[in-house]
Amino acid sequence: MLWGFLEGLLGHLCPGCGDRLDRPLLCSRCRAGLGAFAAGEMVYLGLYGRVGGLARALKYGRRAGLAPLLARPLAEGVRAQAWALEGVTAVPTLLPRLLWRGYNPPELLAREVARLLGLPYRRVLSRVRYAPGQPTRGRGRGRLPPDLFAPRARVEGAWLLVDDVLTSGATFLRAREALLRAGASRVYGAFLAVRDPKALGPYR
Repeated sequence: MLWGFLEGLLGHLCPGCGDRLDRPLLCSRCRAGLGAFAAGEMVYLGLYGRVGGLARALKYGRRAGLAPLLARPLAEGVRAQAWALEGVTAVPTLLPRLLWRGYNPPELLAREVARLLGLPYRRVLSRVRYAPGQPTRGRGRGRLPPDLFAPRARVEGAWLLVDDVLTSGATFLRAREALLRAGASRVYGAFLAVRDPKALGPYR
């Protein structure tokens, strides 16, 4: 309560709903509303219109402390699917972005999800090329180079691939392809937000 009061004095609002904070980082109402949805071989916390503020706060607002709060319902959603996973990894970012932000949001989430599930986290992929942001609508896959990501380690079995936002699905698909090249037999996905519900279509 005290931390929420102090954040309120500093002008910090809840990134989930925009109201005053009554608890650190995320208000009680938004915490209570967190839950995972399942669609085929993916789980996510909600559509971008509902949970996009959380993704933006983690990615651009430097609120890294949100990661454990958001990872918990994701991990519960993954556990409910009873996938036989060997490990967890994250969609990587380019080094300049990592240095500018100080962390990779998907990796923060993935590490915490792995801890909660009792699974190993590994940096299996590297991002080796730049690509512009994906459009909100349309597949966009053809505009991404096939070598956007490269394996940096060998793996076996089924793996969970974590990203913050699924937009067109193109970036996730390229990372999934690289993870399969690394030796994964199957790749499942976990996201904070899905911007376009139609992007889920190809992976159901």
